[in-house]
Amino acid sequence: QNVCTQSYSYVWWDWPRWEREIDWMALNGINLALAFTGQEAVWQRVYLSLGLNQSEIDEYVTGPAFLAWNRMGNLHTWAGPLPLSWNLKQLYLQYRILERMRSLGMIPVLPAFAGHVPRGVLRAFPRINVTRLGSWSNFDCTYSCAYLLDPGDPMFQVIGTLFLKELIREFGTDHIYNADTFNEMSPLSSDPAYLSGVSAAVFRSMTGADPDALWLMQGWLFQNQPDFWQPAQVRALLRGVPSGRMIVLDLFAESKPVYQRTESFYGQPFIWCMLHNFGGNHGLFGTVESINRGPFDARRFPNSSLVGTGLAPEGIEQNDMVYELMSELGWRQEPLDLQQWVANYAQRRYGTRNAEAAGAWQLLLRSVYNCSGLCVNHNRSPLVRRPSLRMATELWYNKSDVYEAWRLLLDAAAELGASPTFRYDLVDVTRQAAQQLVSEYYLEIKQAFQSRSLPELLTAGGVLLYDLLPDLDALLASDPHFLLGRWLEQARAAATSDKEAELYDLNARNQVTLWGPSGNILDYANKQLGGLVLDYYRVRWSLFVSALVESLNTGTPFHQEQFNQAVFQLERGFVYNGKRYPSQPTGDTLEIARKIFLKYYPHAMRRSRAGAA
Repeated sequence: QNVCTQSYSYVWWDWPRWEREIDWMALNGINLALAFTGQEAVWQRVYLSLGLNQSEIDEYVTGPAFLAWNRMGNLHTWAGPLPLSWNLKQLYLQYRILERMRSLGMIPVLPAFAGHVPRGVLRAFPRINVTRLGSWSNFDCTYSCAYLLDPGDPMFQVIGTLFLKELIREFGTDHIYNADTFNEMSPLSSDPAYLSGVSAAVFRSMTGADPDALWLMQGWLFQNQPDFWQPAQVRALLRGVPSGRMIVLDLFAESKPVYQRTESFYGQPFIWCMLHNFGGNHGLFGTVESINRGPFDARRFPNSSLVGTGLAPEGIEQNDMVYELMSELGWRQEPLDLQQWVANYAQRRYGTRNAEAAGAWQLLLRSVYNCSGLCVNHNRSPLVRRPSLRMATELWYNKSDVYEAWRLLLDAAAELGASPTFRYDLVDVTRQAAQQLVSEYYLEIKQAFQSRSLPELLTAGGVLLYDLLPDLDALLASDPHFLLGRWLEQARAAATSDKEAELYDLNARNQVTLWGPSGNILDYANKQLGGLVLDYYRVRWSLFVSALVESLNTGTPFHQEQFNQAVFQLERGFVYNGKRYPSQPTGDTLEIARKIFLKYYPHAMRRSRAGAA
């Protein structure tokens, strides 16, 4: 897991969903998993015992959908306050999570103190030595700029050890703890002595509560800010902890491995992780050649300190094939024959051998799943981004491979249509084809506007707004895994009152759209869900096309900034409108997918060939 997965994917889970996930982990041989649920209840106790009042705690903690970044000191206050009922329900959920993990022989990783404190600590301890870190990711200090306790201040050990003792008293321990002090935030000093002092203080607060403590640390900071983390700085932070008492997650090793430029993390053990996904975005993507080689290269690296392989996506429930492949590689002695593996995968996935399905997967393997070089799976398709005249439409693969895989899957539907996994994949591949088509129509809209051709602009805009986007929404609404209503319903189900339900609904909507009060990390966690396509993405596109038409009609320039201000009101309106969406699928997936195929496939392939030519 990744610390962000707790918010992007697991935030609203109940026990049956957690049990299913833990069982999946065990079946895939995963023996080390983050177990962060319920920690806010323990922090609540700790802060009260330190003399903070409830309003100071409420002011610090974020809403449920943003707790991952509150825990790492990136964010405070936003979308809160966190109801006490939430803390209690999560506490009981954590008991069951830990019991299940341990019964299956897994090692749960518990959270530890990273050094960030609420502002209320400054009132309770006026002489405490804290420094305020800079703002994070387009947020100002209203919601970011964490207070970091000086590692030399005695209160660092008091708070850190108190929290961990209380946590162990509540949950027991398996002696591995996670803390991330500088996640996407620059340290106050690049002095190696300061950096080793910070890591030594964090580790000392762990051993103060558990002498056998091991620190599991995300290595994301090293590749996220490589200019700051030069060899001297990396070495200092890692060697502030005794050798072998820290395990580093080389978090994005399939694209940006850090072990290669740090002499295998200067001897500290590390886990080669596939990050793969950002924000829980939908979109077919993989770097199969890289993950097929990467762990074996890491093992052969001079003086390698590799101790395992890992899955570290920011969000799950997408691109199942990539996770099946990566899970299997931990058990292999050498890279796989990928063509043979994916043929077997198709058979396992659908329960029978089918030539069309196998052919479709070979095409997907060589195209969407074979991004090479520096690949970042963050969906930037015009479909899910705020419209402008400067949108990215480049792809790392041949579009016609996806259209052809789509055709082959539909041909396989007669034999495989009863398989739930087949129907899911058909939705996903049709969704990918529709996403590609959105880019095509966007380019037509842009070209028509720039050549001042109103009829062509109205034609392309009309197809996008009144055909393609409604068709895509209907397709997504036919599958339970692609429903906005399910995400919102799960959020409301976690509440114990109408007021809480409204707060959780806002959290769930804001995370997948504006990500902050004013679009601070706009569309970072974009999803393609039935309801969201029609009432959020389509509404934006409608305003964009209207603005371009008005510009041509009146002869006035299109101003992006004015459009941004206008469209923000629509985006914000969606977050606060309270509309309820179906949480059960409607319509026949096979029928809808076939209808979309017959409507768009000939045009798509013609354009594809013309583009290639």
